[in-house]
Amino acid sequence: MAMFKDDPVRPENYTRFERDLPRWFRDAKLGIFVHWGPYSVPAWAEPIGELGTIEAKFWFAHNPYAEWYYNTIRIDDSPAAQHQRDAFEGASYDDFIDRWQPDEFNPDEFIALVKSTGAGYFIPTTKHHDGVTLWDAPGTEGRNTVTRGPRRDLINAFERATRNAGLRFGVYYSGGLDWHFSDLPPITGRGPQFSRPVDAAYAEYAYRHVEDLIERYTPDILWGDIEWPDAGKPPGPFSLENLFEKFYAASPDGVVNDRWGETHWDFRTSEYQNGVNVEHDGNWENCRGIGYSFGHNTLEDETHMLSGPDAVKTFVDIVSRGGNLLLNVGLTARGTVPDLQRRTLEHLAAWNATNGAAVFSSTPLDASVAAPSAEPWTRWTRSDTTANVLVDASGRVELPCVSEGVDAASARLATGVPVTVTRAGDTLTTTLPKPTIDGPTLIRFDLSQPE
Repeated sequence: MAMFKDDPVRPENYTRFERDLPRWFRDAKLGIFVHWGPYSVPAWAEPIGELGTIEAKFWFAHNPYAEWYYNTIRIDDSPAAQHQRDAFEGASYDDFIDRWQPDEFNPDEFIALVKSTGAGYFIPTTKHHDGVTLWDAPGTEGRNTVTRGPRRDLINAFERATRNAGLRFGVYYSGGLDWHFSDLPPITGRGPQFSRPVDAAYAEYAYRHVEDLIERYTPDILWGDIEWPDAGKPPGPFSLENLFEKFYAASPDGVVNDRWGETHWDFRTSEYQNGVNVEHDGNWENCRGIGYSFGHNTLEDETHMLSGPDAVKTFVDIVSRGGNLLLNVGLTARGTVPDLQRRTLEHLAAWNATNGAAVFSSTPLDASVAAPSAEPWTRWTRSDTTANVLVDASGRVELPCVSEGVDAASARLATGVPVTVTRAGDTLTTTLPKPTIDGPTLIRFDLSQPE
């Protein structure tokens, strides 16, 4: 698959889709992701750490992703399976569909919070690996949120609120896994097999879902996950080729991620600390939850969460290296943003409201002009003829590796207030006030040697 692979190769029948990444996606920098499904009812997973830092055999039996609950409870000796027996008397996973009652869900209020962060796009899950669709998808025989549980087309609600707020709208679809349709054994990480459906029947089923999403909601982003059934990759009536043709015809400046198998992609993706080898050419996006899980997890507390200042630094670091951040919210079963996640989003919104000019629509600053450092923590971006440095420090600070191309005499804070900066060779020295909003302080400079 292209996902997390260093050098994926497009098959010849997919090369015709290759093109430059649209400017709007490059400039957006921040997207908000939502994982919401029946798994939000138990909302249970062991918060063991970030993807990419834990060995696979341990990961799957102790999976910190609450949205993987359906898989984890089928691993007999897993703590999740024991929790399912203790808390729900071993009930069927599908019981959670009917227990899912989002009576406090207000899509307009939620998207207003999304927009306040400065995010340029929003992506909800339309079908995760459990196979439950958040719209009345064809062929689901009522196993969707219109017929059961919420009894509502949740994708329509998200799409309308997102468009009304002036944001780009994307759809997540799990093409690589569907534990209900395929009835394959659980994924345990204990052997060489990563069981996924690859047959023609599933390829047609998934094809009709994504086709329906394109026709109903005209998304700007197709965000696939894990893979695509092998039978649907070659040319044919239910080929992924046809879906990409339909997508670009409906959304000429739309974008596609790299999780559709080794077929076609407009941008690469990493996830937490996994796949970071793809973060190098400016056409990439890192996705992660505010905590260790994408789905809401009641076992997570402050020790597992990105604080507001940490979310800011994560965002700034990614943008300074040419990427986008897709930051996930796990809504509760009732449709609300958990308090700790809301606090992080509100802090990110406040920081971006003051400093966003140095981040949104920016580009990385060439390291020969000024380079990042660990002590003090500094990251550089470029906005036209302005160099922006974000410094996570206050008081007297020294900024190393800053060339003469950065005009020290032009230094000013985000408010435009001048700040005194002296130069000794390639080191700049200044005194920074304590920030009014916790997080890196912005200093802006004119570039005396424009690129």
